[in-house]
Amino acid sequence: MSLNATVRQPVQPAAPTRAPQRRLQPVTRPVARRKPKLAYALIALGGALAIGAAQIALSLAITQDSFALAELSSQQRELNLRTHALQEELTGLSSPQVLATSAAGLGMVVAGAPSYLRLSDGAVFGTGSGAEGTSTVDPQGAGAVGNALITVTPPETPVTEDGTTEQTTQELPPAITDGLPSPTTH
Repeated sequence: MSLNATVRQPVQPAAPTRAPQRRLQPVTRPVARRKPKLAYALIALGGALAIGAAQIALSLAITQDSFALAELSSQQRELNLRTHALQEELTGLSSPQVLATSAAGLGMVVAGAPSYLRLSDGAVFGTGSGAEGTSTVDPQGAGAVGNALITVTPPETPVTEDGTTEQTTQELPPAITDGLPSPTTH
């Protein structure tokens, strides 16, 4: 082997060695600290207070509405009970027993045989006579059927000295606005 046969590696130039730079440097002058702006702080604080006040106001409004709703529900329940009581009273006052007693108090009597009038020519069919002076029906007699809806007997219509009936003002029940009355079932 010859000296020329050996493979030589090219020589690479060596890089100059640098000393690592220090990252820490002495502070020459303190950095000026920025002042927080007072306006921004006041706006943020005011916004937080406005949100809190809005939440409290909404909470109070909802609470007030719930009290008003409870009061109205109570009033509606009372009015429904009163309507039901008035309907029962009206049913009792319009019963046949009360009507018969009121008619007897007014001096009305049961007619005998019925009479009919034909409108085409004005002919009267039947007896055509008036009723007797006394009634044959006694609404409070032994054959009367009791009515649980009647709590008090209806007042008799007062008669004046000259024989005419005295008209009394009667308080009428309120109009039904809840629709037709129907029985309560379970």
